[in-house]
Amino acid sequence: MTSPGGTGNAASSGAESLAELRRWLDAVYALTTAVNSGRSLREVLDLVAETARSLLGFDFCGVLIPDPARRNLVIEGWSGLSAEYVARVNSDRPVRLQGDNVHDAPSSRAFRSGLPVAVRDIAGEPQFTPWGGVAKEQGYRSMLSVPLVAGAEVVGTLNGYHSAVHTFTDHEIERLTLLANHAAIALTSAQMVEELQQLNSSLRRQRDLVTKSEQIHERLLAVALRAGGLDGIVTTLADLVSRPVLVEDARGTVLARTGPPAQLPSTDARAGLALDPDGYGLQQPGAGIVREKGAYVTATVQLAGEVVARVWLPRGEAELSPLEERALEHASIVISLELFRLRTGVEVEHRLRGELLADILSGTPTDSRPLRERADRLGHDLSRPHVAFVGQLDVATEPRRSLAYQRALAHVAELAAKYTPRPLIAMHKGAVVALWPLDSVHSPATAGATDDKERIALVASSVRRAMASVPDADGATVAVSGTEQRTFQQAYRTARGALNVALRTGRCDTTVTPDHLGVAGLLLQLNDAQQLTAFADRTLAEVRQHDLRRGTHLLQTLRVYLDSRLSKTEAAQRLNVHPNTVSQRLRRIEVLAGLDLSAPSTIVEVGAALMLLEVAEGGQSA
Repeated sequence: MTSPGGTGNAASSGAESLAELRRWLDAVYALTTAVNSGRSLREVLDLVAETARSLLGFDFCGVLIPDPARRNLVIEGWSGLSAEYVARVNSDRPVRLQGDNVHDAPSSRAFRSGLPVAVRDIAGEPQFTPWGGVAKEQGYRSMLSVPLVAGAEVVGTLNGYHSAVHTFTDHEIERLTLLANHAAIALTSAQMVEELQQLNSSLRRQRDLVTKSEQIHERLLAVALRAGGLDGIVTTLADLVSRPVLVEDARGTVLARTGPPAQLPSTDARAGLALDPDGYGLQQPGAGIVREKGAYVTATVQLAGEVVARVWLPRGEAELSPLEERALEHASIVISLELFRLRTGVEVEHRLRGELLADILSGTPTDSRPLRERADRLGHDLSRPHVAFVGQLDVATEPRRSLAYQRALAHVAELAAKYTPRPLIAMHKGAVVALWPLDSVHSPATAGATDDKERIALVASSVRRAMASVPDADGATVAVSGTEQRTFQQAYRTARGALNVALRTGRCDTTVTPDHLGVAGLLLQLNDAQQLTAFADRTLAEVRQHDLRRGTHLLQTLRVYLDSRLSKTEAAQRLNVHPNTVSQRLRRIEVLAGLDLSAPSTIVEVGAALMLLEVAEGGQSA
């Protein structure tokens, strides 16, 4: 039979258990509510520490989680601990996740093992030595660390501290472990909520940036569509970034500018940066085309993978904001579109001028009305006497040849645009051809010349320098016709022949006139290639026919042999063959032509015949 006293004790114990259960449920509910209400991770961890302290009677509590590098456990939530203690542990006395076999914090052991670690008296724990001083200042002697386990992963530890030496019972460890299990769920949920909030915030910022970026792009594009040109685009960009702006092409020529010139880089400053091999001397602060160095910011403008222009603006006291950087990037794109439009217009002009030049040189009468009207629309007067220039580039890399010629043509066209009447510049049969009005050679640039020949030579040198200035050219050779030709075709044929003769005789990267070629130049102006070939064939007809029929190189070998001062060894080196091969070819020439190449008179005769063939072939290849 149960005594009344026993019944009362049981009832009292049951009431206490129920009250404790209610406190636990209330605590778990509070944690869940804190997470669901979107409270910060720090607030949730502080609540975990406060709950453990109030429920289990600790003097101090703390929650430790790994730092981003996962090297240390740091105190992120606490109750009763001083801020100074937390700061010193986190910075001066870090709790390493991996111990050094001498000092290993209880929290580290609990985190790694996934099991509770209790310390009755920290003074008797040798491995606790690094934290003994701060523990004494904080005022605790014993501690219990239990892991926060979420699923199969340990995400932190929950620590309880007593100010006195304390032996932790299994019941106390179980209760703190039970709370730690709920705390782990709250921790991972709070981290997910915080990550989602950060992601949402980032997405909102990106959305706003994209929206404003699109508005900037539409504003800049509207200027281009309204035919505002580069000036309009630059003015709009300057308004968007509140700074002066300068746009230059790849050669450093200013295309557009707005704002005080003193705030923009000078020509020398821009050239100095552009010459630096490491990204035009500009260090890239981040991904994209915007770069900065010193007092300036720039963005490259590209077309088909080629840098065609740069945008410059002062860096200012503050760095470009993300929105200002976007404005600069969009301006680069719109400028690229504008330059593409301009380039397309120039290419159409070049094509029309090329077709006009081809018709003129094909023999179409220049006094025909349709041809004159086409020339007039393009700004050319065909009624005036003209001199012909024909230029060829020396380009080492074959894939870059086409682009190099396009640039050379553009440079020569820019040069010609400064002269009046306007010369006709175009590509024809793989060379840059200029039909230059004789009146146009009279200009300030040729004021010091005494006659037309000297003026023509000065203009031709300007054309050669313009061609040779393209990045991929190792040089340029320009040949000039004389002033005696009566037709465009004759002038072109003489210049083209002079170019071919000059290149075959090794006269490269220079300006050539018929006078420079001696007898060959005089023969070029005779304009009768058939007679020249017939005269040469009296000596070398069989050799020339043999080359044509069998694809051999006997005439080439003979030319190189004569140019090598009759040295078979030197000729072999220049032809990249064995000296015996040169000897065999020379014997074959002697047999075919019935010649004795050891006789001085034969060498003179052969040399004259080869020169006649060069002149004839030069004129015919025009």
